[in-house]
Amino acid sequence: MITDLRRRITIETPEGVSFTIYLAGPFTRFLAWLVDCLVLQAAAWFVLSIIGPSTMLFGNVSTALMILFYFASSFAYRIGMEWRFRGQTLGKRLLRLRVVDSSGLRLQLNQIVIRNLVRVVDAMPVFYFVGGLSMLINKRHQRLGDLAANCVVTCLPENGAPDFDQVLPGKYNSFRDYPHIEGRLRQQVSPQEADLLVQALLRRDGLDASKRVQLYRELADHFREKAAFPDGATAGITDEQYLRNVVDSVFRGRR
Repeated sequence: MITDLRRRITIETPEGVSFTIYLAGPFTRFLAWLVDCLVLQAAAWFVLSIIGPSTMLFGNVSTALMILFYFASSFAYRIGMEWRFRGQTLGKRLLRLRVVDSSGLRLQLNQIVIRNLVRVVDAMPVFYFVGGLSMLINKRHQRLGDLAANCVVTCLPENGAPDFDQVLPGKYNSFRDYPHIEGRLRQQVSPQEADLLVQALLRRDGLDASKRVQLYRELADHFREKAAFPDGATAGITDEQYLRNVVDSVFRGRR
């Protein structure tokens, strides 16, 4: 189930875990778009400086080729960057934005292609009037390309330390006896995985008991593959305590 609120979407997974993603507003998206335009313009000037002499020889043909190159490189840049960097171009990375599926999942290649092809319609008649109008009247700030591809542009939150009083209720972390394996674990766990784990633990009381057991088992199995602790560190602890140990090891080390 997905509940829409102004400027944010709260997503509830089948396991009963809720996550909130914050939507990027039209102005922030405009700034990211402007940065990308500057990047593309700089690339076009560089190419023009190389083939500049040919424009004197071939006249209108060279001009037409330059226009085609600009539009082709624009599509290639945005599609390639959003696919390679998981929904981010240089402008979006600078402004901490990311394009994701409306359910919060990573974009598929066909979604990236669709949202960028529809950009032609969003840009009509001039200066993205259609796309801008769509974002202003849409609660999710979606332009037509976003609607066609079923995606949204989100703001990435600043990384902060979790509330350790809730996540780590005073129990001893047996992983601390193996600092070298702890270090390997910290290297293998990405910030996104760590944040997801913290959210799952913080929402413990809101989960159905059977779903919580299943979710924590799957998460524990996932993190066990990151670094193998000996039996002395894992014997007798539940999947939930295993995950709490992971959180303590990852965030305590990064702090």
